[in-house]
Amino acid sequence: MNHIASGPNPTLDDLCINTLRFLSVDAVQQANSGHPGLPLDAAPMAYVLWTRFLKHNPGNPRWFDRDRFVLSAGHGSALLYSLLHLTGYDLPLSQLQQFRKWGSITPGHPERGLTPGVDVTTGPLGQGFGNGVGMAIAEANLAARYNRDDCRVIDHFTYGIVSDGDLMEGIASEAASLAGHLQLGKLIYLYDDNRITLSAATDMAFTEDRARRFDAYGWHTQVLPDGNDVAAIGHALDAARAESTRPSLLLVRTHIGYGSPNKQDTFEAHGSPLGAEEVRLTKRNLGWPEEPPFHVPEQANTHFREAVSRGKQSEQAWREGFSAYEAKYPELAAELRQLMEEAWDIDWDSAIPQFPADAKGMATRVASGKVMNAIAGRLPALIGGSADLDPSTYTALTGLGDFQPPGESRRSGQDRQGSQGGWSYAGRNLHFGVREHAMGAIMNGMAAHGGTLPFGATFLVFSDYLRPSIRLAALMGLHVVYVFTHDSIALGEDGSTHQPVEQLASLRAVPRLIVVRPADANETASAWRVAVRTRGRPIALVLTRQNVPTLDRTQFAAADGLQRGAYVLADAPDGKPELILIASGSEVGLIVAAYRQLLALNIKVRLVSMPSWELFDEQPQAYRDTVLPPAIGARLAVEAGVSQGWHRYVGEHGDVLAVDRFGASAPGEVMLREYGFTVDNVCQRALMLLQR
Repeated sequence: MNHIASGPNPTLDDLCINTLRFLSVDAVQQANSGHPGLPLDAAPMAYVLWTRFLKHNPGNPRWFDRDRFVLSAGHGSALLYSLLHLTGYDLPLSQLQQFRKWGSITPGHPERGLTPGVDVTTGPLGQGFGNGVGMAIAEANLAARYNRDDCRVIDHFTYGIVSDGDLMEGIASEAASLAGHLQLGKLIYLYDDNRITLSAATDMAFTEDRARRFDAYGWHTQVLPDGNDVAAIGHALDAARAESTRPSLLLVRTHIGYGSPNKQDTFEAHGSPLGAEEVRLTKRNLGWPEEPPFHVPEQANTHFREAVSRGKQSEQAWREGFSAYEAKYPELAAELRQLMEEAWDIDWDSAIPQFPADAKGMATRVASGKVMNAIAGRLPALIGGSADLDPSTYTALTGLGDFQPPGESRRSGQDRQGSQGGWSYAGRNLHFGVREHAMGAIMNGMAAHGGTLPFGATFLVFSDYLRPSIRLAALMGLHVVYVFTHDSIALGEDGSTHQPVEQLASLRAVPRLIVVRPADANETASAWRVAVRTRGRPIALVLTRQNVPTLDRTQFAAADGLQRGAYVLADAPDGKPELILIASGSEVGLIVAAYRQLLALNIKVRLVSMPSWELFDEQPQAYRDTVLPPAIGARLAVEAGVSQGWHRYVGEHGDVLAVDRFGASAPGEVMLREYGFTVDNVCQRALMLLQR
């Protein structure tokens, strides 16, 4: 057995592993903040993975066919930073010495876009687990669509280190269940089974048989009793890589705070520095020089830096293979290159339909489905699905197949909408099951992987179930699209449990998230233009269940005004309004009807459609003032959600017709009437403003 040795004559493996350990421990100690326990116990598995298996190029952290690595246990970030520094990424030692300090690129938990080599932002436990599933889905889909027998240009693994806390979180259970069903054989997680959490040993709350649980999910599991046995870790990774039809979980028994005489196997090693004296004792115990801190032996440094030349050679070999692929399959290669570069500004938007005026109209969820299916054939990046709600969210991509393990269909009963393309990893319809939170994390992983524009759909009220993933998408600046339907009390009889009221305000509170609530079919088409063209931000489309009128755009302003967040839909005949009615989504049709009634009373009214606060707020002040002139104080905002936030647009002299209580079970039209969303009530509230 090849165990970690200590003492005066360590092996090269020992030297490298202890280098990882004590760079991490010194970073935490100098910051006087952080988590030393995981780096001490997980360094051997990380070392074996990064030096013997991980395909990556430190000189080009975004090389497309690199293996992906996720530190789902993001509190162990010091270990990841040590790996990145030692293997030659643009992360100098000075940044480890500035760990958790203002202005550093080594924050307390890893952040994508800040630290070279960090693929996803992790820390909230379980999120990284779900991200890795998304990365594996993206790899499998792109490989199935673009590889050929003689040219495998997409061929990489997704690896991760996960913790006890990760496996406790419900999101990990959701994601693991789906990954097992999908037979994602190129997904491999190393489970740091140290059996300690921040406050106690896991036997206080987590005593299930994790191996049998993952066996039941359909995973390939291996139990490694000694986390310091580097040979066993290597053999287990070999076996995991050879397993093609099951994701793999390596349950590696470790000891948190390994080597610390007084804190090993205690929760005290989890979330606090060891302390200066305990650091000295731990170094002495493992045969490491007590001074200076941040010591990197030359032999270890040389060994780790082999990753630079190895990575350069790997990428060069891939590029040569891609050149051969381009020569044999030029059209496929051109399309794949566009996806890899996220340059899908091809002629996709000319396929977007224009909808004729129709007083009866259609639900914006229906219009959205029509737009999606019109553009999907020209937008190969578009891939996604719903949390078991395709028939209600209208998000099935007809004829583009279902992303499922290749083989004979297991479907029984009536064929689902959009499934005509068959079953394979090349399918672009994802079935997340009733797993909203995992759906959010998987979408993030797909977007972080690259080559895809993922979308996910559910009812607006259930956006709460994936809110942590939405926040992380915004934090990472990921291009993902959320399709939230059934957007108000107007959904009707399902009642208050399914009728969203506070969700719009909640989503609008997320920095960098764009929320768009289109008024009719043509605004919905314009919203999809925004959704696809947006870069570096997630976007939420908020859509109706009920039909709304499709406005006659010869009488009202063009729907592309949506792209500026708010626009003047119609104005007073003389262009000098005394009252402004503002609405989003389905309530725009309501203020249009009120507008006509007020004009009949000789009230000079301006109509403003405001589908997106975020897009409007980003416009120049001059434009915002032309839409909402500061001199006009009589303003009424109408939206079937909580009033929170609207007062900044209506001002101190304005009013908001909103829903500041929960809903009830009744037909949608009854709900709207009982909650005051009628033409007469809008007119009455508007006239009262003019009398102030």
